[in-house]
Amino acid sequence: MKEHKNFEDMFNDPEYFSEEDKAEINFEVALIEKVKEMRESSGFSQTQLAKASGVKQSAIARMESMKAVPQIDTLIKLLVPMGYTLDIVPLRK
Repeated sequence: MKEHKNFEDMFNDPEYFSEEDKAEINFEVALIEKVKEMRESSGFSQTQLAKASGVKQSAIARMESMKAVPQIDTLIKLLVPMGYTLDIVPLRK
């Protein structure tokens, strides 16, 4: 396997990441960014959301810093106190 100068080079190398891998990573990043955006726009600090959701503040911090990907049950615990839920919608074509 060849050496890469940075993550972007490695991310765009089809020998390292398949299109499916890239789609999954991009989805996870977008999802985490959206949850953080919702937390901030709802006026919650990480500590306040932790108390309201039952999810440890350290877990919220790891998620928001992209060091961990939340499981669905954790996402729901975080979303409900902010007035959100998960939904499946058709792709736009």
